[in-house]
Amino acid sequence: MKVAVFSTKSYDKEYLDQANAAGKHDLFYFEGSLREKTVRLTEGYDAVCVFVNDPLNAAVIDGLAENGVKVVVLRCAGFNNVDVAQAHQRGIKVLRVPAYSPHAVAEHAVALIMTLNRKTHKAYNRVREGNFSIERLTGFELEGKTVGVVGTGRIGTVFARIMMGFGCKILAFDAHQNASLLEAGVTYVKLDELFGQSDIISLHCPLTPETHHLVSDASIDLMKQGVMLINTSRGKLIDSDAAIKALKDGKIGYMGLDVYEQEESLFFKDLSEIVIRDDKISRLMTFPNVLITAHQAYFTDNALIQISNTTIRNLSDFEAGIIQPENQVTIEMIKS
Repeated sequence: MKVAVFSTKSYDKEYLDQANAAGKHDLFYFEGSLREKTVRLTEGYDAVCVFVNDPLNAAVIDGLAENGVKVVVLRCAGFNNVDVAQAHQRGIKVLRVPAYSPHAVAEHAVALIMTLNRKTHKAYNRVREGNFSIERLTGFELEGKTVGVVGTGRIGTVFARIMMGFGCKILAFDAHQNASLLEAGVTYVKLDELFGQSDIISLHCPLTPETHHLVSDASIDLMKQGVMLINTSRGKLIDSDAAIKALKDGKIGYMGLDVYEQEESLFFKDLSEIVIRDDKISRLMTFPNVLITAHQAYFTDNALIQISNTTIRNLSDFEAGIIQPENQVTIEMIKS
């Protein structure tokens, strides 16, 4: 198949080329994202391959259909950036990578917790400057703390088990309870209870209309004073304005973000010589108790290999008329 690959970085090309070593598909790489202004580039292609911040709205889907594109292949698990209903109407299949090394994201969430708690990033900078003082670097012990896990799919489950290893008490919220976590001693509670009882809250749920701004003024009011909030899932789970207000008030004592509401115009780009016009992220970066990474939680060699292998397999399966049900994004999935 002739495939247009958008939002391409050097590592995308490296791992996709490895997965496509047999040369079954012709991959053409574009650094820019797929959007209304660039959809014209897809003329003559059988498929497009996109990432989390490529906005495939109805206009883009229409453009793809008019250009003869038959399938959209996502290099990610989430599909909230795709108008799935419009794709279904235009007869375009949408395939994704439903799972890739959940340990990668779970471990990054733990890294954010440990860094914020023990302030190792600040200690590193001090020592580099010859400052060996440990003033204002006080942390706390994780043993005995209550950790709330919102979403216990593959990633949330791995994260919960890691935190149990630290001796934490785990509260969980999910529409579908995980039997293995129940057996391990995890307690499922209502969301309000989780917010109210947790010392640390980590988000591992998908972005849906129901979870949009899950963390808002109302939910923050339920939280403990000085709570630690971690998000390695989707940026729009958190209302940035509400979070900034809570950080100023001290309600949120620590916040670790690998995702951000308006990350589409920021993440995966080098903006070091450009004035950042996003006032919200600029404000967030001024807080000494906020740690932001640029959507790198998934970024391990194992994950990149799995993502690339599944992406190429999705293309091959589609071409052969065999689609793995777990990899297809259906209209029912956005209605559920």
